[in-house]
Amino acid sequence: MPHPSFVDRSIASFVDALASAEPVPGGGSASAVAASLAGSLVAMVAALSDRPRYAEHAALHAAAGEAGRRLATRALELADEDADAYAAFATALKLPRDDDDERVARATALASAARRAAEVPLETVEVCRDVVAMAETLAGRSNANASSDLVVAALLADAAARAAALNVRVNLPSVADADWAAATERRVADLLADVTSLVETTAATVAGGEDRAPTATAPAGPPATAALDG
Repeated sequence: MPHPSFVDRSIASFVDALASAEPVPGGGSASAVAASLAGSLVAMVAALSDRPRYAEHAALHAAAGEAGRRLATRALELADEDADAYAAFATALKLPRDDDDERVARATALASAARRAAEVPLETVEVCRDVVAMAETLAGRSNANASSDLVVAALLADAAARAAALNVRVNLPSVADADWAAATERRVADLLADVTSLVETTAATVAGGEDRAPTATAPAGPPATAALDG
């Protein structure tokens, strides 16, 4: 039976489900929800910065508000997708393996399910990177009274990224595609390095309390995970 969508659930309902003995939601969905909260905080800071004092950054605030909401929504969708991916992998594990044909079919199903179970948290890591990138861009260019919320957003996204990365890596041995697994591992490592650097810069900029010049261009959107397909 399909689980209720996390997009439509209350926080209390999600927390109750997370604390239950049911396998979903689990760590992957929790990571995505944390990423969603981080994206929402970025959008909040952008909204709070719609003031005459920060008018020179108005274009950035508009872009950040839209991006923060979009990333928050996508992260909640990923919470659902992670639960579905886990359920598919669990189903594949239960397939019969009494003869050679069944064993081959089971192995194929497991490899496909494992790849999907890695792809979903990989996108969560990418969302986290983009949230932190937006927080870093806003630091020193947004409402100073909400600057600590940018650090909170960055830290939440950092934790979510590291947790989601763990879920990517735990599925790679079952993918049965060494080249794809290696490319995915490199992608995860690069994303986490980006996140770490951006979190540190965000925190340092906020701590310094200095205003920054307007950005030349708006931050780019998230890259597609499909680039790893092969």
